Amino acid sequence: MSQARTAEATRTCPECDGRLNSAGDETCCASCGLVVSEDRIDRGPEWHSFADDDTNPERTGAPLTRSRHDRGLSTEIGRSTKLKGRKRRQFARLRRQHNRARIPTKQDRNQVYSFTEIKRLVGALSLPERVQDHACSLFRSAQNEDLLRGRSLEGFAAATVYAACRVASVSRTMDEVAGNSRGTAAELKAAYDALNRELGLPVGPIDPAEYLPRYASKLDLSTRVERRAREFVSEAEERGLTSGRNPSGVAAACLYTAAKTVDSCGGVTQAEAAGVADVTPVTLRGTYHDLRE
Repeated sequence: MSQARTAEATRTCPECDGRLNSAGDETCCASCGLVVSEDRIDRGPEWHSFADDDTNPERTGAPLTRSRHDRGLSTEIGRSTKLKGRKRRQFARLRRQHNRARIPTKQDRNQVYSFTEIKRLVGALSLPERVQDHACSLFRSAQNEDLLRGRSLEGFAAATVYAACRVASVSRTMDEVAGNSRGTAAELKAAYDALNRELGLPVGPIDPAEYLPRYASKLDLSTRVERRAREFVSEAEERGLTSGRNPSGVAAACLYTAAKTVDSCGGVTQAEAAGVADVTPVTLRGTYHDLRE
């Protein structure tokens, strides 16, 4: 009985016994306008979901990411123009101390620098975000295995990007990654060999067909030529012509052969096709003659 009376009292105004209305964050009386309670906390979800199966969306924050050394859990002290004098100097000191505490060790500093280099490489090579996350994860694993001793951070960052491309079957050559890296090609190759040897990366031979869409776009070839080149790649793999050869050069040779087959004039020269694949025309001609035979 006492609980029922309490519930009845919460539904009526304590001043005039009027009806209470809850609107927004206030509960007020419909008769006299008395604000009975006030709650500034928004208890609803922060994200709108329009999926049919998501009937109970939850309040969430920013997603965790492997592309940051602290997985995105750190905070930042922003800058404001409203602060003047002593308060502004105080927040400048707080910001400086916070940045020092956020990256306390040399290992964290190396991760911050290398992850920034990985992000730059991914943007320069137009790679998907999953490649960036995997590259950062590979760098962290290599750092835990003490593989960075005596090697440059730039070379290792480029090696993790190339390794992530190989694992994800994304067509990027080592020369392309080295051309956009701040490290040298020799540093990239040494770091990639260490990664592949110590971490046992699940990489296999590159399929030459992975290069065809990108090379066809650069050479301004038609979709008909690209389809014919895919047939040449499949036939070359069946006959064993791709073993021991550069997959990039095989793709360029198949495109050149397809262009000569579809159009008698060709529309593309051997030097142009070889330049796109970053191989010599001699390498391209060897595969081209085998395909013709």
